[in-house]
Amino acid sequence: MGIAEFFQHLMNGLTLGGIYALIALGYTMVYGILKFINFAHGDILMVGAYIGLFVFDGLRGSAPLGTWTFVSFFIAMLVSMASCALLGMAIERIAYKPLRKATRLAPLLSAIGVSFILSNSAAWMFGTQSRKLNYPFDNTPIDIHGVVITPHQILILVVSLVMMIALKMFVDRSRMGKAMRATSLDQDTAMLMGINVNQVISLTFAIGSALAATGGMLIALDYKVYPTMGTMIGLKAFVAAVLGGIGNISGAMFGGILLGLLETFGVAVFGIPTGLKDTIAFGVLIIILLVKPEGLFGKVEKEKV
Repeated sequence: MGIAEFFQHLMNGLTLGGIYALIALGYTMVYGILKFINFAHGDILMVGAYIGLFVFDGLRGSAPLGTWTFVSFFIAMLVSMASCALLGMAIERIAYKPLRKATRLAPLLSAIGVSFILSNSAAWMFGTQSRKLNYPFDNTPIDIHGVVITPHQILILVVSLVMMIALKMFVDRSRMGKAMRATSLDQDTAMLMGINVNQVISLTFAIGSALAATGGMLIALDYKVYPTMGTMIGLKAFVAAVLGGIGNISGAMFGGILLGLLETFGVAVFGIPTGLKDTIAFGVLIIILLVKPEGLFGKVEKEKV
């Protein structure tokens, strides 16, 4: 493998990993506080892609590529993020909050039910035909010493990096971020210290859902929008969260990037057929569960009996 080819695969892997990381953050934040997996997360991504598609098409109209189309795309992204944040809070309030004291299986089944409701509702309202989200800019590839980079890849890397840094700073430095960390450690103690746990949990769902909407719009530029688009990408993002250490924000970021690189180089180096690329993620899941089930950045939790 030549140097140019190596950096080409590296760029492709980082781009894919950035998407995985954005979506994995939603899984890991919810698990960190409620200790359950929100398997409807991928379908929230799908809803965000649909909302972004309709808002962008409505704002853009027939305008040619230019400043307005670029601005329209980001306006559509903000609307999609806000809408999915509200959707995430509503789902938490209706489907998960009444089951907080139930066994762990109950909210898991509820999440699967919500997933089916969202995907089938989208199919009923918008049909099963896929829709194209047009590029808001000229996506002509740029050749840099043999490494081909598209403006879309640059957009993914910039947006992913900015959002991950912003989330990390919010959780580490803000008052609400400290409340989220305290709630993650012990909800009862956090309540005794005056923290509004219900508000923290709602905010967690809002942030995770907004990040999923962003990921949905970014991948929709390359892949069309359809009711089941969030299923596979959501499962892979879950693998990324487990790989980094579910419940650990930094781990989810690293796990997403690493999974993207493993998929890209797995196809390039080991000759895995593109059609079997998805097996890489689930192979990684099996290995990490066997070797280090707490994940790369996770900690072993000891339970007193």
